[in-house]
Amino acid sequence: MPFPDIDPILVQLGPFAIRWYALAYVAGILLGWRYATGLLRNTALWTHRPAPMTPDQMDDLILWIAIGVIGGGRLGHVLFYTPDMIASDPLGVFRVWEGGMSFHGGVIGVSIAMILFSLRNKLDLLRIADVVAPAYPIGHFLGRCANFINGELWGREAPGLPWGFVFCNQRIQNELGFCPAGNVVRHPSQLYEALFEGLILFLILLWATHRAKLGNRRGVITGIFLLFYGVFRIAIETVRQPDAGLENLPLGLTMGMYLSIPMLLGGAYLIWRGLREPLPEAIAAPPSPAAAKTS
Repeated sequence: MPFPDIDPILVQLGPFAIRWYALAYVAGILLGWRYATGLLRNTALWTHRPAPMTPDQMDDLILWIAIGVIGGGRLGHVLFYTPDMIASDPLGVFRVWEGGMSFHGGVIGVSIAMILFSLRNKLDLLRIADVVAPAYPIGHFLGRCANFINGELWGREAPGLPWGFVFCNQRIQNELGFCPAGNVVRHPSQLYEALFEGLILFLILLWATHRAKLGNRRGVITGIFLLFYGVFRIAIETVRQPDAGLENLPLGLTMGMYLSIPMLLGGAYLIWRGLREPLPEAIAAPPSPAAAKTS
């Protein structure tokens, strides 16, 4: 299929441009913040342990998370995928608006933010992560959709694939003078990631929080997030085009696979650990207003 000619700039006001990619980050952070706050306010989810923090504390944490996502995502991209930029164009490290963000770097940045926040406020780190993790796929879904709009992070060649795309259109031709992805049919790996690492992972975590009520077990929801993201990312890496210069890594693995394997293993450990930990006694439900009047 021909790649849709979608302008990556949503609004242009003189020199100021609002891009779909930037809007995806802003929307992902705001929606994730409101979703996590909703989890904290839903007393039906916390049957054996109280909520790990208050909604007001979540309001403070979101700023730390935003810095972790953007700072960690950018530094992760530079260190993992374009380390030569540090020497050749050090100022380019700070040009976030030009694109180039790493999911794994963002996770590291958010983890550091949560560690610092938990220490400062004397909160349980794992239980904070159990509230943040279910919200993370929201931003990931939007970010991968924006990657598709930008025509970046495309998949490997797939001649004859009915839903494949030729990642080339007039806009790309005009801006670059050529199409980096070539005039060949490729896997839309950005959409695969939006579907599995975004929507499906969100639904899995929704089941874990609302049906299984696993927020009462420390670290299990975080473990589910890490495990399933690792599985989905490793699988999709088999059809995603490796980044330039990283095509021939040891064992035939990609950088995304190497970075996801620790997530998979760490997630499995957290699930095992959390399910083995004794569950506290159920929290007594407060009496209803009618019962209180008749007592």
